[in-house]
Amino acid sequence: MSYWEATGQSDDWFTPPEVFEALGCHFDLDVAGNYKAQVPANGRILSGGLISDWQGFIWMNPPFGGRNGIGPWLDRFIAHGNGIALTPDRTSAPWFREAFPYIDAVLFTPKLKFLRPDGTRGQSPSNGTALMAIGWQGVAALNRAAALGFGVLATPARVRNAA
Repeated sequence: MSYWEATGQSDDWFTPPEVFEALGCHFDLDVAGNYKAQVPANGRILSGGLISDWQGFIWMNPPFGGRNGIGPWLDRFIAHGNGIALTPDRTSAPWFREAFPYIDAVLFTPKLKFLRPDGTRGQSPSNGTALMAIGWQGVAALNRAAALGFGVLATPARVRNAA
């Protein structure tokens, strides 16, 4: 069992800095962050992410807790249409299959050791993660990270067919 499947446990796990280093981009807003340690590249933190206004190029590392808790975050991410979302790489999960047709690119990363609120690293999770991009900025950042060897890049057929 991974930390995001531990019912009743904290969802306070933060993105390790090597993710942002690989992406090499600036985000305008962290829509799911609660601590300054989570904010990438001088972006603002947004409290109440699902009910607040999202603007610009966003970073989203939503709570992984709960079986389908990520669904509402991905719905909002897709509706916004400009950013990168970090999710579990559960390609068989309903929320992943529902989101994938609307995503411009996905980078399947190696297993990440997320950070606790005190800055220490957690243990390796039971499965990997995926970075989902919508919009040209996100696709460019995922291409950069893939070129650096940070993961395997995939694009939905609708994106490939439109080119």
